Amino acid sequence: MRLDTLVTYLDQYLRVAEETADPPEALNGLQVSNSGDVTRIAAAVDLCAATAKMAAEQRADLLVVHHGLFWGGLRPLVGPAYQRVAALMQGNIALYAAHLPLDRHPDVGNNSELARMLGITVRGEFGAYHGAPIGVWGERAGTRDELGRALAKVLGATPRLLPFGPERVQRVGIVTGAGGALIPQAAAAGLDTYITGEGQHWTFFDAEELHVNVFYAGHYATETVGIKALAEHVSRKFDLPWVFLDHPTGL
Repeated sequence: MRLDTLVTYLDQYLRVAEETADPPEALNGLQVSNSGDVTRIAAAVDLCAATAKMAAEQRADLLVVHHGLFWGGLRPLVGPAYQRVAALMQGNIALYAAHLPLDRHPDVGNNSELARMLGITVRGEFGAYHGAPIGVWGERAGTRDELGRALAKVLGATPRLLPFGPERVQRVGIVTGAGGALIPQAAAAGLDTYITGEGQHWTFFDAEELHVNVFYAGHYATETVGIKALAEHVSRKFDLPWVFLDHPTGL
C-alpha cells in the first residue's frame, strides 16, 4: 500500500483540512514520512520513545497516534525529542497524527465511539472549543452506578465519580481527554451526567454547585477508543494488519 494514497484517504476521511480549532502543535496529518510503502499499521494514543520502539518491534511502517511528535511544542531535536525521531526513522516508520479531527469524527471519533460502547444514543453536540463543537450528548436510561460499571468495563479502568447529579441518569455528555473545564457547558446544555478524562481541582466545585454527575475516567483511557476504531477502519478498507500499542499513563 502506498503511503501517499493512505495519507490522502486519512486526510479526507478525518476532514483534516477543515479543522481550525486545534492548537498549532497538533499538526494534524502526516508528521514523518517513510520510504513510501505501508504493510502494517500500529496505533497508539501518544507518540513517545516507548511507542516508537514498540512500533519497530511490531514491524509496523505506519504509526497512527492521537498526540503527535510536536504535542509538547517546538523543541530542539536533542535528548528525548531526538530519540523519538531517530526511532521512527531507523525503523522506517511513518507517523500520522489526528487530534481534534479524531475526537470529533462522527464514526470513529473518541466521543462518538465511547458513546456507542456505552449504549448511549447520540442526539447531538454540545460544548465549544475555540468556537467549534467539541462534545456529543445522548440518552441512556439507568443509574449512575450502572453507568460507572459500564465505563470501567469498556475502558478497563475504574472512573472517579463526582456524584452531584441525579442517581438515575438520562442525558449524558462526553468529551474525552482533558474536558473538566466544560462542566458548566454540560450543565447549560441540560445534561445531568458528564463523562470526560480529567479535570483540574476547581472543577469539583463546578460539578457540586451545578448539580451534575461527573465521571473522570482517565485522559489516556478515554482516548484509546477512537484510535483503535480508526485503525480498525483503515485495516478493513485497505486489508492491512494492525496492532494497538498500549502505553498507559494512569492519568
